[in-house]
Amino acid sequence: MIVVTGATGNIGRPLTQALAKAGHQVTAVSRHTAAVPNGVRHVVADLAKPASLKPALAGAKALFLLLSGDLHATGANPADIISEAAASGVRRVVLLSTLGVVTRPSGQTRIAMRALEDTLRESGLEWAILRPGGFASNALWWAESVRTQQVVAAPFGDVGVPIIDPADIAAVAAACLLEDRHTGGVYELTGPEVITPRQQAEAIAAALGSPVRFHELTRDEAKTAMSQSMPAELANDTLDILGSPSPAELRVSPDVQQVLGRAPHPFAEWATRNVAAFR
Repeated sequence: MIVVTGATGNIGRPLTQALAKAGHQVTAVSRHTAAVPNGVRHVVADLAKPASLKPALAGAKALFLLLSGDLHATGANPADIISEAAASGVRRVVLLSTLGVVTRPSGQTRIAMRALEDTLRESGLEWAILRPGGFASNALWWAESVRTQQVVAAPFGDVGVPIIDPADIAAVAAACLLEDRHTGGVYELTGPEVITPRQQAEAIAAALGSPVRFHELTRDEAKTAMSQSMPAELANDTLDILGSPSPAELRVSPDVQQVLGRAPHPFAEWATRNVAAFR
């Protein structure tokens, strides 16, 4: 049995589907009731209450651990999830971390994530750590404005980073859950090329077959919009990266190719696959 947390999200959903399609027993964990693929067991649990994971972890051999933002809040202790997994007999944990623990290690959320990485290393379990950069699926923030106004509004229109398709993260996670050769691996995951917001808008337009206008926001305008769905500190951190990426954040990593034996998907492919969200 393999347990997938965050199973209804952009990474957990394709990971659950891939594992189930390959014939593995899968338990999908999410905070709320949700549809899951046929043959997949679904368990509602709150990762902020690690004891609630006991029914999901019973009989499991591996765990994909994806933390929601509230698990970095004051008083949260995601290390307890690893302890709960070990006590339940889980042998392998694949942790979704972030590239920021390397590129911008002084932020509060990155300090907490690095501490969780260290807890996992010292747990006695088999482990692998995934450190993705920005996600292609963040473009879904623009879906409503594209549908209603044919416009992408974003800051720093001509500053790019090598964003990654969440389906590639899921594929790497599946390999790390299933293959012994990845035990002890730390993988930095990026897309195949640096791409700017303006170029993303062009890719969405090509997928739609209709024009999409790009409107450049100021940093303050972007912060106001982002702060409606994330803490202001995280919005500032994100804007720092988007506006002034470091050389490490611009680097195209070979790790997807190393794990999967193929190049990561370009943003244009993600846009074509997800075009219905923009119609």
